[in-house]
Amino acid sequence: MELYKRIIEIVDANLIHCLIPIILTLMLVELIFKNRFETKKALNLIRWTIIIYTIVTFTFYLIGMATTDNPDEYAFLNRATGPYAWAYWIMLLSALIFPLTLFIRKLASKFWYVLLVAFGMKSGMYFERFVIITTSFHRDYQTENGNDGLMESISYGIGIFFIQGIIIAMLTLGIFEIIKRKKTGYNTV
Repeated sequence: MELYKRIIEIVDANLIHCLIPIILTLMLVELIFKNRFETKKALNLIRWTIIIYTIVTFTFYLIGMATTDNPDEYAFLNRATGPYAWAYWIMLLSALIFPLTLFIRKLASKFWYVLLVAFGMKSGMYFERFVIITTSFHRDYQTENGNDGLMESISYGIGIFFIQGIIIAMLTLGIFEIIKRKKTGYNTV
């Protein structure tokens, strides 16, 4: 279980948090260069990354709930039925249910829809933090200074995620361009 958490943290930090800048970069490249680069293939790769990430996260979320000696089970019940249940259900729908609509190929082939899903996942992450922090304060589980660096990390993180997202999008397009050139190179020979 610890290995899973570490892998999810790495994927979160390096890809999922960068979805919005990745998709915006792909949209910009598509707008400027039209069909010059393989932006549709890159968008499809992002789509499947989101779907796989959502399924894995949801599966381990359910496994964590199913264990009988897990205190997270009670946290789920408290958050899903407590005074902040509205925020919890918004988080659950936007982060775990809404991304599964990318199975619909017609929607998933549109940049704006994948961007909307990315915004939903991002808002789900913020609703999750809101629910965790607010219920902790509400039940007096955490001291007032438990989140000292939250605002600093948010402002720093936004800049880093945008730079990282642009780099990931450009690398993905570059890889698809190399593959395309290799295929055309082999076909001409």
